[in-house]
Amino acid sequence: MLVNGAVITGKGAAKVGRTPEEIEQIRNILRGRFDDINAEYEEAVAENQKLRLVEIGDAAGDDQADSGSKTAERDAATSLLRTLLDRRTQAEHAMARLDDGTYGNCEGCSNPIPWERLEVFPSATTCVHCKQNRERRAG
Repeated sequence: MLVNGAVITGKGAAKVGRTPEEIEQIRNILRGRFDDINAEYEEAVAENQKLRLVEIGDAAGDDQADSGSKTAERDAATSLLRTLLDRRTQAEHAMARLDDGTYGNCEGCSNPIPWERLEVFPSATTCVHCKQNRERRAG
């Protein structure tokens, strides 16, 4: 099975165990994902700081439309930062689960997470069934 550029073999490998090579492949995928997200997060933080500095120095004479536009920009930047931080945390959590041997098993029911799900979302911590149940309860 191909997981973000790496070949992962054996359905149900979570129950059977993974080879050190497979674990290293997964770790490299997750580390690369973390590094990419972290770089994007750091860039977004720098952009957010620039936006705030411009706002501080450029607020005189703003009408309601200017003020509303700045608020919308600030809200969008804050939302992006939260999303990136959440994705970075998910990647860190997945690497920790890989280290402790629980990666690939659902945190809800302990069953293996299908490889197809991990292929699309390597940081997944739940199977589709448990994820759907969580979303129903939250909604």
